[in-house]
Amino acid sequence: MRLARTLADRDDGFFDLRCDVTVPDEVSRAIGCVLERVGVPRIVVNNAGAFLLKPLVDTTPEEFQQQLAVNVVAPFLVTRALLPHLVRVGEGHIVTIGSIADHQAFRGNAAYGASKYGLRGLHEVLAAEVAGTGIRTSLVSPGPTDTRLWDPIDPDRRDDLPQRADMLQPEDVADAVLFVVTRPHRAMIDLLRVSPKR
Repeated sequence: MRLARTLADRDDGFFDLRCDVTVPDEVSRAIGCVLERVGVPRIVVNNAGAFLLKPLVDTTPEEFQQQLAVNVVAPFLVTRALLPHLVRVGEGHIVTIGSIADHQAFRGNAAYGASKYGLRGLHEVLAAEVAGTGIRTSLVSPGPTDTRLWDPIDPDRRDDLPQRADMLQPEDVADAVLFVVTRPHRAMIDLLRVSPKR
């Protein structure tokens, strides 16, 4: 997606801002627009994600790099662009959406698993670096969630994958994010793992 050149105001206070979060210049422009329009955001959710289900030997270098670009580089770029502003105001909450694959290895998850383990490492380094600044950091790691990322795979036709009816719903993950950002300021949830009911 290309960065939107014009931002249309809506009655609910939102505005449309699109960019490719894997491209540094586009992220910088987008963050600049946010800072100009609304100031320093107090809640940042790194939620862009890509999913690939392939064995390691079948994964192309390009596919591997794309998983890293969306799942690790993008949150790095967004966080890097906003962090100095959050430190300056002395408050804020950075939430990163991880995955069950950031702490558990699965067959066929070479690229996705590597990217999510890397994302967890990025979160942990960020948490260490912002300690004492007033900024909170949380990693929300959901299990399988019924989103469009599963469409090309069609898990309902496979015996080795969870069925979509048994997965979390996107609103379950959104509720988890809402929970961590609404705790009293004295408390920080460093890691929240959300699983489908067994």
